[in-house]
Amino acid sequence: MTSTFTIADLETAINYWRSKSPSRGEELALCPEASALAEPYALMIVQHVREIPADSLDAVALEALESWRQQSGPEAAQP
Repeated sequence: MTSTFTIADLETAINYWRSKSPSRGEELALCPEASALAEPYALMIVQHVREIPADSLDAVALEALESWRQQSGPEAAQP
């Protein structure tokens, strides 16, 4: 498991999950994986943080990132 994730990791993972499960309904709700990553991603932008420790993410966000890495192949697993 990775000990930190970059803002680019979160952005790429959000886009990955949005492409696999597009927003739905009138409110354009995100899928659970993209939704779990949206809050830490927004906080990173607002706080001007480039990396976030894995242990600061909730279980759903962490699973979404790990699944994205596994399903995206070696290019997503670059540290």
